[in-house]
Amino acid sequence: MRVAELEPDVVCLQEVTDKAAPLWEHALGSIGLTYVAHPAPWPRDEVRKRRLAVLTAAREPFDAAPVPGVPWPERVLSARFADGFELLNMHSPISPSPGLVKVRTHEAVHAHLAADAGGPRALCGDLNTPRKEHADGSVWTFARDRYGRLREDRGERWDAAESALIRGLEPYGYRDAFRALHGFVAKEPSWEWPRWGGGYRLDHLVVSEAVEVGACHYGHDWRREGLSDHSPLIATIRP
Repeated sequence: MRVAELEPDVVCLQEVTDKAAPLWEHALGSIGLTYVAHPAPWPRDEVRKRRLAVLTAAREPFDAAPVPGVPWPERVLSARFADGFELLNMHSPISPSPGLVKVRTHEAVHAHLAADAGGPRALCGDLNTPRKEHADGSVWTFARDRYGRLREDRGERWDAAESALIRGLEPYGYRDAFRALHGFVAKEPSWEWPRWGGGYRLDHLVVSEAVEVGACHYGHDWRREGLSDHSPLIATIRP
């Protein structure tokens, strides 16, 4: 099991189904990650439309809670540990999701993290943005087309919401852990088009000032071996 080889203290998974959750809970528990949280019960009335959720597992106990204002609460989970460290595990809805659910999710998570940035906090997971990163650190969100033009059907609110978690937390002392260590030159797509290549860096770790980052990289070999369609983000951090 590739996860076991890392001997992790915390594992955050996205795209977990109600059938897969007990299997993951058993597997992670067998390697010492005995404290597990995921949405239970699943939103049965929407199970066909909302079959994916996040799962957080750790060696130490934590208090799990949804993030206020998130329209699909199974997509964002807050884990608060005894030392005060809070870790948010997030899977952003895709852009075609109804009711501006992607926009509203990003807005709610940004509001939650910006409200109290003093303690050690981190956000990780599949944020489903940005569309493009530039060498100067600026980004294009999926509110823009391939030429960077704002799409009429999405507009400024959508653009601001997606960029809020990538660049909008910087005024509150947060930083993109991968870019802080490696700069903006490497593209490092964590998801690629399976047929013709090219892709996006959709999976992120954003940390507050009170979090030290020792290492942060993508396990692209896991994706290339077919273990997932996303490259896992592997990091060493210390509150």
